[in-house]
Amino acid sequence: MPAMLRTLAQKMGLMAHTFTGGIHPEMHKLSAANPIEDAGISPVLILPMKQHIGSPCSALVKVGDKVLRGQKIAKSEGYLSVPVHASTSGRVVKIEEHAIAHPSGMGMPSIFIEADGDDRADESLEPITDWQNADPTLLRERARMAGLAGLGGAVFPTFIKLVQDKRFPIETVILNGIECEPYLTNDHRLMVEKASEILDGMAIIMHMVGSSSGIIAIEDNKPDAAEVMQEALNKKTGMDDVRVELLPTRYPQGSEKQLIYTLTGREVPAGKLPMHIGVICQNVGTTKALRDAVILGKTLTERIVTISGDALPQPANLNVRLGTPIRSLFARQGLEDFSNIQIVHGGPMMGERIRHPDIPVVKSTSGILALSQQAIDAAHTVENPCIRCGHCSEACPISLVPNLLADFCRSDQLEKAEDYQLFDCIECGACSYVCPSNIPLVHYFRYGKGQIALGRREQVFAEASRKRSEGRDARIEQELAEKAARRSRVRKTHAPKPATNTETVATTDTGSETSPDSKAKPEEKS
Repeated sequence: MPAMLRTLAQKMGLMAHTFTGGIHPEMHKLSAANPIEDAGISPVLILPMKQHIGSPCSALVKVGDKVLRGQKIAKSEGYLSVPVHASTSGRVVKIEEHAIAHPSGMGMPSIFIEADGDDRADESLEPITDWQNADPTLLRERARMAGLAGLGGAVFPTFIKLVQDKRFPIETVILNGIECEPYLTNDHRLMVEKASEILDGMAIIMHMVGSSSGIIAIEDNKPDAAEVMQEALNKKTGMDDVRVELLPTRYPQGSEKQLIYTLTGREVPAGKLPMHIGVICQNVGTTKALRDAVILGKTLTERIVTISGDALPQPANLNVRLGTPIRSLFARQGLEDFSNIQIVHGGPMMGERIRHPDIPVVKSTSGILALSQQAIDAAHTVENPCIRCGHCSEACPISLVPNLLADFCRSDQLEKAEDYQLFDCIECGACSYVCPSNIPLVHYFRYGKGQIALGRREQVFAEASRKRSEGRDARIEQELAEKAARRSRVRKTHAPKPATNTETVATTDTGSETSPDSKAKPEEKS
């Protein structure tokens, strides 16, 4: 149904709320029935000092130091940041730049830990057993200290979202168990196997933000997860206003704003956050990690990762220590030859192709896919001219005009791209998926955003340089004025003083007695 008719029908109450656009790609949930397995501990773990959105961390350890599992090894720098913790016990063998999950192959300063095999834990973070009566500020600080960041892929620091602001009271907490990306099943298996722990985490979130109601959102292609979550919910006390909501499978339903609108009918305005409309949305994996941080005193040192793809002999869901090289996970699942293989970090829609399998698992690693070259070629054929069919606009969940945006970005008309709300694009890839001309629209959007961001940074730098130059000129002018003032004071102090009027008169009177010209002449005799 066209977006305009759908919106009209929703406003008239003829159909339930559902987000605009969306697509139905082949899901390829190859590992949906595979239970979570432990991946073991790699001999060497590589921990980048930035695994979240925000400022990178700075190292607290040096080469040769011994560390424990859960020990903080890199501290936060700035508010939008969370620390990094050691994933096992061992010794720091080096600190240097190493490639991360980025298509450019760029590196990031990383801490290399050689595992000692003991896996001894740092127990300095004590459990908060009576969290029901704990101050929400204390619980937020626990989330920050534990290094929690969104495990759904955005890796936004969790403690920032869990704020209780009296200006924006939170009415509803939404747990995101949608997992609409093809291939990925890590959240699915987590809900099936750890439902009770997830609900504990949800109760903690509701206590922290002061909410009384909650929704657990699951797509209808995961009926077993919905059933297990409902059974666990029935056994919980104090969660009567929480419900499990089964939604039709549609991509990108897991996107925060789209999910909120589907469940509540409320739209998050551009430039605003869900909290501004009384809603908070949290991934189920992040919720389970919060529960472990509060109740068990565990820092974030591991996560569930889906290892899948048409080129992988044995797809699996693995509990992986952060810092584990991807190569070792592929080897565990029977893949060692990477010729004619493309590796994708994340899902196939929003993930990124990486150059080699030696990058480490980080907090944002929801999945790692090994795709055959044939599958990649089928999805990325030769780009043809746009035929103005409008399919991309119909598929866009934000109601943008992707073909025009791509034209503006391609021709560097960046101001026009901004006018057409380029930064509202969530880069879901739905437009590229339906394009009959095989135009990589999202690539153009990323290019445009990057160029605009670069221009803004240059503008900030130029403005700072201008202010520094003006400040220097002002200082020089002030110094010259001060020097001139000092010279003036010196001249006034040391210059000879001019004679006063009294001194002039006295001098004149005295001179009249001694001046030869003024001597009295003798009187002449007659």
